[in-house]
Amino acid sequence: MKKFISYLLIGLMVLSTGFANLHKVSAQSTDNLEQKIENKKNKQEEIQKEKSELKDNKKNTEEKIEKNRNKQDSVNSEITTIDGKLTNTREKISTKENEIADTNAQLDKLDNQIDELHAQIETLKEEIQELKERIKKREKLLKDRLRAIQSNGGSMKYIEVIFGAKSFSDLISRSSAVNEIMDQDKDIMETHKREKQEVENKQAEVKNKKKNVEQKKAEVEDKKASLNNQKQELESLKSELDDQMSEKENLLGELEEKEGELENHKVSLEDEQEILRKQEAANQKAIELAKQEKEKLEQLAKERQREKERKANNNSNSDSSSSSSSSSNNSSSNSSSDDSGSTATPQSSSSGGGTFSSPVPGAGLTSGYGPRGGSFHAGVDFGVGIGTSVGAAASGVVISTHTEYDGTMNGYGNAVLVSHSINGISYTTLYAHLSGISVSAGQTVSGGQTIGSSGNTGRSTGPHLHFEIHKGGWNASKSNAVNPMGYLN
Repeated sequence: MKKFISYLLIGLMVLSTGFANLHKVSAQSTDNLEQKIENKKNKQEEIQKEKSELKDNKKNTEEKIEKNRNKQDSVNSEITTIDGKLTNTREKISTKENEIADTNAQLDKLDNQIDELHAQIETLKEEIQELKERIKKREKLLKDRLRAIQSNGGSMKYIEVIFGAKSFSDLISRSSAVNEIMDQDKDIMETHKREKQEVENKQAEVKNKKKNVEQKKAEVEDKKASLNNQKQELESLKSELDDQMSEKENLLGELEEKEGELENHKVSLEDEQEILRKQEAANQKAIELAKQEKEKLEQLAKERQREKERKANNNSNSDSSSSSSSSSNNSSSNSSSDDSGSTATPQSSSSGGGTFSSPVPGAGLTSGYGPRGGSFHAGVDFGVGIGTSVGAAASGVVISTHTEYDGTMNGYGNAVLVSHSINGISYTTLYAHLSGISVSAGQTVSGGQTIGSSGNTGRSTGPHLHFEIHKGGWNASKSNAVNPMGYLN
């Protein structure tokens, strides 16, 4: 009886040791999962903080866009005003040019009139010269007659001429001749007087015409000079308005360019918000998976505990030989439990080297991490042909997938983002320029699982795989990027 009790106590001690080892393994696994869940929750808080910062940044960008558009509206209004002034000024210049053209036509007409008057003057000069010659001849004739009269005592002896007639017919002839001579003398005097007055009148008329035309020409020339001055002032105003228009158009161009930059930045922020949203969803899924795994481990531990308790109860009711056998079996079980505890303990690895596997094992690098061609290469390029299988660098959850046509990952072409949690640290890996994608957002992947095939999409100079590792979440500024070669095993 004492021997049976001893065996029973030994069996209970062995079982107790087994229970302790099992509990230890379960506790370690549960603790690891608890830590993983806690890390994921911390990551969620970080994502929420990043989302808040992005939201503020986006709001600030939208305010800048609104101010920019208001400024554009103001500049457009100023341009419209200037354009109206320019149109009005051009119309005034056109009017002045028409007036100047009319004035030039008037001047041409006046010049023609002056030329005609000069011609008339020359003609008059000739006529006057002829008149003067005729007057001169008449004056000579009159002088001769006067001298004849004076030589005859101051009067013509017309009576002697008449009474000296030899017959009646001779008398008639002599009387007619005397009358004709007297009429001729009278006509000569009147013609002389008339032509002399005519010459004087024509001279005065031509002088007045010339004076009037020259005066009118002077007035028109003054008007033309005034119009030219007004046109010059309008041309100067137009030049100033053209300068203002050019300045406003340049400013508007700068504002439109700035608006484009802000819009692109806004789109980039929206893309980052979408990626963060997907990171948050992937992280939440990882939390749920970890919780489910923890619940399974806890349930498994409870079931094993119940099984051990059942076996312990059965052993307590067995005979001494079975107790001895149980003791032997428990010793073996104890050894087995110790071995399982050893294998269940997770292997710890430090961050850095060996954390990830190459997405294309055996492929060589064609471009490394760091400055390249005036920019910064935030990842590494593996030289592989189109269609090469690309595997996940570690277990994780797919954050998002992108095509070269959706505009969300500008330049990356077809790309996949995967979230990982390793040793309590969150990482994001990126696989770009893919020819095909084999996974979808929210999908859980294991290390090495095919996520797509390499290609030459996006801004790519040839077939290759572009690979990035980010310590934390991915963002457009690549602020979390690290050199992948320091993390690949």
